[in-house]
Amino acid sequence: MRAIIAMLVVLLLGLTSGPSARAADAEPTTRSHAVSMLGKPKLPADFPYFPYVNPNAPKGGELAESALGSFDNFNRFIVRGTPAAEIGRVYDTLLMPSANEAATAYGHLAKTIEIPADRMWVAFELRPEARFNDGTPVTAEDVAWTFNTLRKEGRPYYRQYYADVEKVTVESPQRVVFHLKSNKNRELPLILGEMPVLPKHWWEGRDFSRPLTDPPLGSGPYKVDHYEFGRTIVYKRVDNWWGKDIPTGKGLDNFDTIRIEYFRDATVALEAFKAGHIDFRLENVAKQWANAYDFPARQEGLVKLEEIKHRLPTGMQGFAMNTRRPMFKDPRVRQALAWAFDFEWANKNLFYGAYKRDLSYFGNSELASSGIPKGAELALLEPFRSQLPPELFTQEFKLPVTDGSGNNREELKRSLELLKQAGYQVKDRKLVGPDGQPLSFEILLNEPAFERVALPYSQTLAKIGIDARVRTVDPSQYQHRLDNYDFDMVVASFGESDSPGNEQSAYWTCGSAAQEGGENIMGVCSPVIDALVDKVINAPDRETLVTATRALDRVLLWNWYLVPNWHLDYFRVAYWNKFKRPDAVIRNGFTLDDWWVDPKLAASTDAGKASGK
Repeated sequence: MRAIIAMLVVLLLGLTSGPSARAADAEPTTRSHAVSMLGKPKLPADFPYFPYVNPNAPKGGELAESALGSFDNFNRFIVRGTPAAEIGRVYDTLLMPSANEAATAYGHLAKTIEIPADRMWVAFELRPEARFNDGTPVTAEDVAWTFNTLRKEGRPYYRQYYADVEKVTVESPQRVVFHLKSNKNRELPLILGEMPVLPKHWWEGRDFSRPLTDPPLGSGPYKVDHYEFGRTIVYKRVDNWWGKDIPTGKGLDNFDTIRIEYFRDATVALEAFKAGHIDFRLENVAKQWANAYDFPARQEGLVKLEEIKHRLPTGMQGFAMNTRRPMFKDPRVRQALAWAFDFEWANKNLFYGAYKRDLSYFGNSELASSGIPKGAELALLEPFRSQLPPELFTQEFKLPVTDGSGNNREELKRSLELLKQAGYQVKDRKLVGPDGQPLSFEILLNEPAFERVALPYSQTLAKIGIDARVRTVDPSQYQHRLDNYDFDMVVASFGESDSPGNEQSAYWTCGSAAQEGGENIMGVCSPVIDALVDKVINAPDRETLVTATRALDRVLLWNWYLVPNWHLDYFRVAYWNKFKRPDAVIRNGFTLDDWWVDPKLAASTDAGKASGK
């Protein structure tokens, strides 16, 4: 996908300077081909293509992928409806991220980015050759219309992402300027740069707030070619795509078609891959990775399995508790539920020892908290001491470590102690709260594969009198319930970047807790966390950002909003042996955008399929 995923980062440093193109501005401005938070961009202004791509990669062939559930909507920017998988391929963005640099993006639709010394505005100068796929030029008016429409009618997080923008003005057909409310939010150039640009003329007469059933017009390298709602969607490469020869487009988007087949069940999707109907899959189930791929085509070398290392922050995954529910309001109850989960048993018996425990919301990065707060972090947290758990200042955050035998008796005793402190007591083998109601809740899942984790956990909770029921629903119903916060506990994941910013407001602040379709899954609402998120977003430099993020991480952990799960520092990739990719080892591990179909490999693999191997 062309969207800048988990790249919500801070401003540019070390770029070439020049006089402002705006006569009204007396102060000097910085104009560049790229934006980076962590120093200078690696690539010069005249770079011919990303160094990790094959600029001569052949075009052609098909990539077939699978998706679970259904879709009924091409408008992924609104809450209503279920959008089609990978519909973002239809659109281009102002900037293009580098897959091998942290917090860095290069001009794509925009040829240059301009920022004044006081950082009170940011201007994008569009490439004059940029075109929508109907031949209409992409203009500054389209950028401004997209911004205003997303902020007014898009999903709630757009209003949070763009909250620090005062207004947007069009200064010429190719120049658009975003005027900012303050210069504290240093990530805004990248946030604005990740915005897909929509065609104003195509949307005129259409209601943006409603699900879209017409294939949308974009300026991206693919367009919707064929679809059956709920079953399949095929994207076709745009032969005369305007960006095929610019530095951020060369060597990318090499498949003639990308076909996505929908399945109601993950097991059926796996079988479709093994039968050769699907070309590529990322495997997220350790048991299947260990046992499910020993089939003839794999043995004959027609199917390849790889574990591809990456250097990305791993974020956090866990059994997330909806603190809007009365039973989860007490942090002692939440901690008790976390203490009862036996990760070592699960890792040994379910995951083949593959995973590492999540101990931070910013794992696998320098942003993760550790030990006890000291120095600048302690100084930042000190004013909030009376509002925070005392242990946060005196103990390192740890989770229980069992022997993996399944007999976590000591940990369950600790859970019961915490629940007793919260006013619970055991009556008739049920845990009853101060209100006289038993502690009972539902673990809501969107795929059966996770039942093998949730069911043993619910059985463990039953040992201490907690009634935790597991329910699996189809993805569409699951998303609807998630958007309306109609759940007790779900498995949630929170992706992070090297430079956290505005997305933290969407994840954790009081202002986001009640927004329909928002990202604040757990209903986090704390004045301390609001204040720390503000420190993260408005950090003036890297050192301050790291300090503020570690403090935020520590406060989130000690409030026990979820039961931490696990992570990998590599991707498990399975694919039919018809593809090639560049040899470069990149920070992101891999990106399908730079793969291509090798005709000789494809012919050999197709022959193997036909022979029944």
